[in-house]
Amino acid sequence: MYKGSEGTVLPTSIIGSLPRPAWFTGNLGRRSFLEAMVDSRYREQYEDAVMVYLKAQELAGIDICTDGDAHYDDQVAGSSWQSYAPFRMAGFSTTSPQPSEYKVGAAAFPRGHILHDFLEVKVMPKIVGPVGPGDLQFSALWRAAQRMTEKPIKFGTITPELLAASVEDDYYNDPVERTMALSAALNAELNDLADAGCPVIQMEEPQIHMTPVRGDLFGKLGVNELVDVFNKTVAGLRDKTEVWCHTCWGNPSQQRIFNEVQSYQPTLEALNGVDADVLTFETCSSGTGDLKAIGEVIEDKKIAIGVVDHHTLQVERPDQVADLIREALKHIPAERLIISSDCGMGREGMSRRHATYKMVSMVQGTNMVRKELGLPEARCLAEDQQYSLAAKTGP
Repeated sequence: MYKGSEGTVLPTSIIGSLPRPAWFTGNLGRRSFLEAMVDSRYREQYEDAVMVYLKAQELAGIDICTDGDAHYDDQVAGSSWQSYAPFRMAGFSTTSPQPSEYKVGAAAFPRGHILHDFLEVKVMPKIVGPVGPGDLQFSALWRAAQRMTEKPIKFGTITPELLAASVEDDYYNDPVERTMALSAALNAELNDLADAGCPVIQMEEPQIHMTPVRGDLFGKLGVNELVDVFNKTVAGLRDKTEVWCHTCWGNPSQQRIFNEVQSYQPTLEALNGVDADVLTFETCSSGTGDLKAIGEVIEDKKIAIGVVDHHTLQVERPDQVADLIREALKHIPAERLIISSDCGMGREGMSRRHATYKMVSMVQGTNMVRKELGLPEARCLAEDQQYSLAAKTGP
């Protein structure tokens, strides 16, 4: 059910996170969101931060907004993206959490590499009983942002297999059993979120496309099994909301996690089988080499292409964005194409100003193509020259 992207050709969005304002010093810690919102200082900072994120997106002219992932704490390498859920779900013991033993790709990042810090700070609670949604409170998080704008707010969350690979477990006998239990818990929470009216729900980083590179997860979950995990996690959602499946090649501390550029082509057939309305692909930092195959294999879903790179502070020029979109349009109909960032821009390494101008450039480049196609252009107040402080005020 298209609720977020319906009615707009070449809609723009970002994947999720934006850099945290320096004055946003409050953290949720181990509190639930609703509990933290009783704290007047935290509430003021949180609501101000979300308003700043939304205003930046609106000034740029973004069509589908996010809350900037404002509920994630200020942690090394953006690790709160993984730790938010387990510290709030039922079935976890939060007593004396330790760095997780389940470190995907740990061998590639020894001490002396910046991403070794990411492994050291993956301090997670342990599963000690049956897992459940607990105090995830996704609906409250979405409402807190959606009430500040008339534009649709997309809400994203981590996938169950990544959670299963990030925590220790004293309860389930098998990592696959653990994964499916987390999938069922997330499904219950996500259906509550959809029932609350959230127009777009995004599942972030299913490991389907990673399998040819890393091998079967836990040595047991291959491509087909991971598609099944995804589909069980989102069961029932597409009748109520628009579901996005976000894929990229990694983003802790805005770093690449693979030495070589990877290809989606080995798993496109599998990705075509996920129960989602939109598939996102990293096509700016990884290049456009997969676009032809994506257009040939993905025939019924919408496709979101990344046109700005989350790894670099270099702001893409609008003409570069437009060229990438034109290349995508050779293979994907405009009615099924969405314009986005490759990944989140708030995982520790980027300033607010850089992220803002990447969004502006994204809209400017998209407008160039919209104009060529005779489509309505988005209002980009950020580019209005009459408001320049360098503009002449007299004769």
